[in-house]
Amino acid sequence: MGAVAASTGAIPAISSAATINVPGIGNFDVPVGSEFDQQVAQANQALADHADQIKAAQQVLAPQSMAPLQGPGGAPMLPDLFHQQDHSVGNQALDVARSKIGAEYVWGASGPSNFDCSGLVQWAYKQVGIDLPRTSFEQSHVGKPIAFEELQPGDLVIQNGGGHVAMYAGDGKILQAPQSGETVSYAHLNPDSVVTARRVS
Repeated sequence: MGAVAASTGAIPAISSAATINVPGIGNFDVPVGSEFDQQVAQANQALADHADQIKAAQQVLAPQSMAPLQGPGGAPMLPDLFHQQDHSVGNQALDVARSKIGAEYVWGASGPSNFDCSGLVQWAYKQVGIDLPRTSFEQSHVGKPIAFEELQPGDLVIQNGGGHVAMYAGDGKILQAPQSGETVSYAHLNPDSVVTARRVS
């Protein structure tokens, strides 16, 4: 049949399906001919031999989605392996700033252990290769202005007449070094407090 397919361009008929078992995900029927039975058995054995490593990788990469994914009718589905993560400069800076949650607010401090509001923003962006000015007022003029409805994680949110800056964290929250006696933390974003929002790229 292979010679016929090569000479005529026809695709050989596949009369059966093999089942591949992916630990922690589920079983998948793969349309292959019986001539691939040995390779299917080897693939299933390799997956079974490495089940613990596959499950450990799943826990590291996606701890919130350890249950097998199910589609319509309860059929197993593969996770979205091709989902594009946001690798924007702002999102990278936000990820860096998250590492400082719990650090104490100290007026005039710009890291790496203590921060004031603009010091946290300046430090986080510096870690991803962007130099920002030191004060919230100066930071209110960097990048390009963004409408409130267009905020994305990592955008700068200037508040309190320009005297405070935070990083938008998504879902209506900001990450900030709020004030003396507090630590770097998330807070709800009050739209009425926003003077301007800026996107640094």
